[in-house]
Amino acid sequence: MDTIILPDQNFLHKDYDKFLPVRKLIARKLEVFIEEKMSPLSSRIRIRCRVKSFESYYKKYLKLLKNKTVVIPEEKLISRITDLIGIRIICPFLEDLAVVEELLKKTFDVVEVERKGGDHTYREFGYESIHLLVKIPKEILKGQDFQPDEIAEIQIRTILQDAWAEVEHELIYKAEFSPFDKPLKRKLAAVNASLSLADIIFQEIRSYQRELYSELGKRRDSFFKKIEESTDAVLFSGRMSGDVLPPVPYSVSSSNVSIDELLLNALYAHNKNLFPEAIATYTRILEMKPNKAIRALIYKHRGMAYFARSNYEEAIKDFSESFSLDPKSYKAAYYKGVVCSVLRRYPDAVDAFNQSLEVNPYQPYCLYRRSQAYYHLEDYPHALGDCEASLALESFEAAQKLKDLLLSKLKM
Repeated sequence: MDTIILPDQNFLHKDYDKFLPVRKLIARKLEVFIEEKMSPLSSRIRIRCRVKSFESYYKKYLKLLKNKTVVIPEEKLISRITDLIGIRIICPFLEDLAVVEELLKKTFDVVEVERKGGDHTYREFGYESIHLLVKIPKEILKGQDFQPDEIAEIQIRTILQDAWAEVEHELIYKAEFSPFDKPLKRKLAAVNASLSLADIIFQEIRSYQRELYSELGKRRDSFFKKIEESTDAVLFSGRMSGDVLPPVPYSVSSSNVSIDELLLNALYAHNKNLFPEAIATYTRILEMKPNKAIRALIYKHRGMAYFARSNYEEAIKDFSESFSLDPKSYKAAYYKGVVCSVLRRYPDAVDAFNQSLEVNPYQPYCLYRRSQAYYHLEDYPHALGDCEASLALESFEAAQKLKDLLLSKLKM
């Protein structure tokens, strides 16, 4: 029988302690280095560094001694422990994991990639995580008296994956289950499945929001373009806006779809200039009698669609209804003022802009539009005051042009 040479724990502890300050310094430098490389990400990620404790290190050392199938000199076993320095990157959404992994591959010399938990069935409860072994950059190791490690481990997880891993480490990794623990295992598997499902749902919501904001952005751009064409043209060239189109009859399928789906469909139609379809879908949502906040939002959107069709009276009614349902919706009051300006109802426009600015006084374009209305009312001092206030908040060409016009009127 071969004689087993047991490792000297005291010697290993002293060796570990000797390099501990260096490892902590390298870990912190690596954390800062990765944080800089992750700056292009749109999501807010968290980065944590750690140095494996001696207890964890010693357990892994013994495990390597026990499991080695080839003869490895004991003094080289420590180099086989590649996670003494560890970095954890915690992401809000599933989609961030692949982006972070790709950035890391471009940043580091990657030695190994391991995807933990990817092969688990729904009956199992092991945590999921992406682990990368990377070579520590020379600029981080440079200047150290000792360079004990060349490899570090980087883990990438979502917030929920990380939460589960922390709990699992305490409940499972540190305590072995006996065969009689099957009911408890099923409960743990159910919790893990719930967290995985939550990650998927959060990602679906994130994707929906991105799509929605994209469509909202397109709609706003076209809306503001028409505002400029309808109001600035009157001010600087005296040209009136286009003809008013008749109201649109609507007909929408009564299929069982959600408000979110209907809103996205309406925005798609709106952005493709399919205004009758958009108005019909907004109307369908209102017929579903959603809560006040949703109704206020839909009236505002439908008012914008009516405005795009030059159905100005319908637009004014919808913006008024939106502001009535949500008195904090300063944009609805602002849009009403714009439509009143297009119709040359300048006193009504001033009233609407006043309502908007009472809620939010820091609106350069609302101040500019009220300045325009005052100009048409020949109230040049008030017009100049608003124009200068607008330019103080944001400098833009149209406001500067109006200011020059007002100064010439006042002969200043």
